[in-house]
Amino acid sequence: MIDSLDGWLRYFDGVHRRTLRDVTALPPGAAAWSPPADAGEPAWDIGELVGHLARSRGFFAGVYRGEGWIMPPAPDTAAPDRWGPALEASAADLRERLRATPDEWLRRRVPLIDGDGEVAGWRVLMMLIEHEVHHRAQIDACAGLSGWRPPDLFGMSAEAIADREAAQRAARGEA
Repeated sequence: MIDSLDGWLRYFDGVHRRTLRDVTALPPGAAAWSPPADAGEPAWDIGELVGHLARSRGFFAGVYRGEGWIMPPAPDTAAPDRWGPALEASAADLRERLRATPDEWLRRRVPLIDGDGEVAGWRVLMMLIEHEVHHRAQIDACAGLSGWRPPDLFGMSAEAIADREAAQRAARGEA
């Protein structure tokens, strides 16, 4: 369980940095990418996904603060040069809105959107994280399928780790 808002904000900052890194690493051609024809969320292009990520941060902050399950307006993410600033602005707004709340709210019960039950405040904040990682993975998958190499998650590829495995085994005395 998350037991301090400062701790959660530090965790969020890492997730945000990786989302920002991946989105800003996309080539300009990513703005023209769109999924196969469909309707609703499955048809969102990358700009719409970025806008959704940015506005959903405000959504979850509002839920956590007891303001209801209400989605704020989407930022302008029509062009790639607006993607990073939209994510940065939403992260700053999230931090500001949450810093004004006490740590006790992490344990406070929040009514679910359908009115059927409650969830702890810390779980709402973890929903934000899981939602962000879900959509960042969508963006990274689109990048990979389009031939745009997404950045390695923690700065090293699986192949680079495998290249170093023999030295690790040797250091442990393994064959």
